[in-house]
Amino acid sequence: METLLIALLAGLGFIVAYHTYGRWLGKKIFRLSASAVCPSEKLEDGVDYVPTSKSVVFGHHFTSIAGTGPIVGPAIAIMWGWVPALLWVVLGSIFIGAVHDFGALVVSLRNNGQTVGEIAGRVLNKRVRLLFLFVLFMALTVVLAIFGLVIAAVFKQYPAAIFPCVVQIPIAIIIGTLLHRKGFGLFLPSLIALAVMYLTVIYGNTGALGAFNAALAAWPLWQWVLVLLGYSYVASVLPVWTLLQPRDYINSLQLISALVLIVVGLGVAAFFGYTPSGGEKQTLSMVAPMWDFSPKNAPLIFPFLFITIACGAVSGFHCLVSSGTSSKQLKNEEDARFVGYGSMLTEGFLATLVILACGAGLGLGMMHEGTMLTGTAAWTAQYGDWLAAGALAAKVGAFVQGSANFLQALGIAPAVAIALMGVLVASFAGTTLDTACRLQRYVVQELAATLGGKVGESNARQGAPFAPLAWLQNKHGATIFAIVIAAAMAAVPPAGKAWSLASAGKGGLLLWPLFGATNQLLAGLSFLVITFYLWRRGRAIWFLVIPMIFMLIMPVWAMTYQLWEAPGWLLTAREGFPDHKPNYLLGGIGLATIALEIWMIVEAVKIFPKAKGVLEENALDQQPESVPAKV
Repeated sequence: METLLIALLAGLGFIVAYHTYGRWLGKKIFRLSASAVCPSEKLEDGVDYVPTSKSVVFGHHFTSIAGTGPIVGPAIAIMWGWVPALLWVVLGSIFIGAVHDFGALVVSLRNNGQTVGEIAGRVLNKRVRLLFLFVLFMALTVVLAIFGLVIAAVFKQYPAAIFPCVVQIPIAIIIGTLLHRKGFGLFLPSLIALAVMYLTVIYGNTGALGAFNAALAAWPLWQWVLVLLGYSYVASVLPVWTLLQPRDYINSLQLISALVLIVVGLGVAAFFGYTPSGGEKQTLSMVAPMWDFSPKNAPLIFPFLFITIACGAVSGFHCLVSSGTSSKQLKNEEDARFVGYGSMLTEGFLATLVILACGAGLGLGMMHEGTMLTGTAAWTAQYGDWLAAGALAAKVGAFVQGSANFLQALGIAPAVAIALMGVLVASFAGTTLDTACRLQRYVVQELAATLGGKVGESNARQGAPFAPLAWLQNKHGATIFAIVIAAAMAAVPPAGKAWSLASAGKGGLLLWPLFGATNQLLAGLSFLVITFYLWRRGRAIWFLVIPMIFMLIMPVWAMTYQLWEAPGWLLTAREGFPDHKPNYLLGGIGLATIALEIWMIVEAVKIFPKAKGVLEENALDQQPESVPAKV
């Protein structure tokens, strides 16, 4: 019953937070107005700026920000104990992550749907804008290079998940076309699509579907990476109503229905127990330790708990979704709380269920080396060593097996339960990949305009020469550039290995160790932009200061540890690590990232005393406050 009580209390806490703290932020701080004209209507172009109902935008936003982050992060961080992991997820989501996402969304809505990097150039200064855009570019490049590998790995591990994910694409295009051109409603067709997906999951291991899934699962990694990057290009240049919106909405229904199944299954297992195949009846209870500050081979809980669990509590990537795609689709400013604050709380609840699946569901039964293990034996087999448990297959496998046990408590067949959870993981990763590609396109276009000068339609009509980087300001040129850079990184062989087709596709792993700290640093810098936006308008910022400082300190602390603590990236061989060699690539980028953060903080400190109540130049607010404007 302890496990069920945790789930219920966490869910209740998120609901209360949405209707209290979230409401206060919307009304008193951001002052949302239903009469405000949103960028989707002001700049409607039928491609990126498209007025859309809040339920559809919620589907896009939630599935894009979630990715695999709220699954793999909690699935490994639980090694420090389920209590610290749960506290960080619940409190972090309510007071840091949801505030961050909500704030970035509102600030972008008030700035024509621009990204936080673009907005930083006005509320701080142009140097910060350029630095911010470079950080965004690096982070998104790593995401594009690695997520093809992540999806391919999930497909190879759970082949029955392949067809349900693939079939979403043509179904979404058909639904998007009917919705846009015929005015059909989205809900009923999406329910039919969801039913089709579930049928393909149920029969995914049999007959022609099974053969199809097995054939695609046998593809080499490089082939999957190329196909997925190619798909990302197409998805990111198409109008959002064609594929992105309907596909994400279908995915959101699938993902939320899966979460409901997990909760119901958890309740059944809590009341009636569960009997694994070939085993004895098990009582649902937490088999993970409450606290363990020194798991085998694990780094320090401080600061790495707050880097390992990112998307489930707070993630810098979310500010890109809020200010890159979602702000261009909302048609009512008051919907920002539902989309920005509500989506993050939903993700926090997902992360809570991951903790319960790994900490309790796994104990209901797990096959290990041909033997059915239960209770603490299952936990020890999965989490005996940080290095083994931290592998992608192990992290995903712990959640899939634990949550599948909850579904099997409902009478769902083991193969179907495993496949359903595999589809959940792969769907999250897929929506993040093509959204990241569209976001990278925006960043490349903004960088090109900054470095080479904007290409104006009036200049083109008058025969003026194009800016030097004009081709990167075109959506196709910017997207192709982003894809080529990501593919080139993916093609680099892993450290210490010669290039071959077998190793191709894994190059993103070279920079992946940087992503956790860089991603969380991005959240701190995003808080900085939100803080300055409110500070210039004479609004309260006290609720932002502590989260901002926290999210600026923790990533640098973690990066510094990775640089200098054994076996650090910049250290040579030493006692206990005789074969260790320094990694100057990671070390150099790590040092550069720390330098960029310090530079941006120094710029912010210099500006801060002069900025209170002084609107930035060219402020885009529709109804500026009664404060003096900077001349």
